[in-house]
Amino acid sequence: CAWSIERPPGDTAGCTFCHTSSEERCSTCHQRHQFDPAVARHSEQCKACHWGKDHRDWEAYDISIHGVAYQVNKWNSTEFDFSKKLSDADCVGPTCQYCHLRGGHHNVQRLSTVYTSMGMSNADRGAPLWKEKRDTWVSVCDDCHSPRFARENLQAMDEACKDAGLKYTETFKVAENLVLDGMGEPMPKDLAPDWSGQHIWS
Repeated sequence: CAWSIERPPGDTAGCTFCHTSSEERCSTCHQRHQFDPAVARHSEQCKACHWGKDHRDWEAYDISIHGVAYQVNKWNSTEFDFSKKLSDADCVGPTCQYCHLRGGHHNVQRLSTVYTSMGMSNADRGAPLWKEKRDTWVSVCDDCHSPRFARENLQAMDEACKDAGLKYTETFKVAENLVLDGMGEPMPKDLAPDWSGQHIWS
């Protein structure tokens, strides 16, 4: 965040467009010029913010089996009837909204995925919220799949996150060792992330 807010306004315009509006403005999802729930139920509405190298949500959805089912069938009103409320929808595959705004509930975080950040959040320490979020996640999937299938996929994601965490730690150690071995600054001043050439990261 510090890196982003220190940059010139032109560089941060894309960030502030979403991060100053998503919590307080209906027009983040419901277009101002076409304030129609049927439009807001299309997955592309989420793509406006949830894409790119820092949060690849759209890309992950788009290449998933769910995203492919959506892309192939979204213009077929018998497969995706966007005039229906989410609670009444009977779609051939889930949209972002179907899972994250389940039943038309507008609190997206309520049904967010269980990984709030890489690392510690996917460890069970007995916190009631940990089990509750996972059970809720499975309950969304079992609209179409069996609970066993959903739990097996959740377990597979747990393992993938653990593997990714180990790789992240290994990579960080390599970079740290290069600095300790006298390889100099990890990033030369002319390639520093801050536009003024100064280091922001400590």
